Amino acid sequence: MADKMQEQIYIIPLRDAKRAPSWKRSNTAIKDIRKFLAKHMKSQDVKLDRTINERVWDRGAKKPPSRIRVRAMKFDDGQVQAELAEE
Repeated sequence: MADKMQEQIYIIPLRDAKRAPSWKRSNTAIKDIRKFLAKHMKSQDVKLDRTINERVWDRGAKKPPSRIRVRAMKFDDGQVQAELAEE
């Protein structure tokens, strides 16, 4: 892996996941996290850590959290890796 170029902590709003049918809300929330990070970190290669997935799916498919705090790291090769930030 290349050297870390940029590191940022984001609080990502997931309230737009409510636009999806109730049984698809956590899937939509994961897609929204990827889209948010791709836009703000200016890279299409976004990898999410399993801790983010576990937090979103913690209460099932119908009730994702309304926001999530994420630490995103962008590397020299353009890849973005995100993990759950400690609170």
